[in-house]
Amino acid sequence: MMKLAVVASMVAGAAAFAPAQVAKTSVATNMAFEEELGAQAPLGCWDPLGLLNGADQERFDRLRYVEIKHGRICQLAFLGQVVTRAGLHLPGDIDYSGHSFDSFPNGVAAILGPDAIPTAGLVQIIAFVGILETAVMRDIEGTGNEFVGDFRNGYIDFGWEDFDEEEKLSKRAIELNNGRAAQMGILGLMVHEKIVPLGYDADLPIIGHLV
Repeated sequence: MMKLAVVASMVAGAAAFAPAQVAKTSVATNMAFEEELGAQAPLGCWDPLGLLNGADQERFDRLRYVEIKHGRICQLAFLGQVVTRAGLHLPGDIDYSGHSFDSFPNGVAAILGPDAIPTAGLVQIIAFVGILETAVMRDIEGTGNEFVGDFRNGYIDFGWEDFDEEEKLSKRAIELNNGRAAQMGILGLMVHEKIVPLGYDADLPIIGHLV
């Protein structure tokens, strides 16, 4: 604990003597993207790590693309936690040995640990994700996609074209914020899973107990 305090004080001291030019650059950069989708009150364009320092629109679009994709993945992951911990699993067996889907633990323990799914199953999951990443969940130029993260690619719509511009922006903002919340949510669940063996098993909202 003392070492952490010393390191923290050293970092704070270094920050105190940092040139003012850095702060001005960060503020100016944030102002450049203040009108972008997701820059919402009260934080506005919040960039604590300085990833946008000196960034152009191409750099911003790349970061937004990654943020949206990670948000979508985490929403699915969090939903998976909710569903499986509610006792809902796929019917049947996961392999020819007769191991049923509900015989494996929930959460991280399903892929890491002594009771994890077979290696062949994990390889299939990774291969499936790889196919989605390279052939499906990507932005194909020339297919009419409207914004960064638009993966319709000319064949998926679900009524998107029936919305006006204001409603489209609203739905995009909702997805972005839900993705951000899901990233924090799934990270929190992973941390809780790891601290349960230490004797802390909280009764979490929606999820309940992890054991």
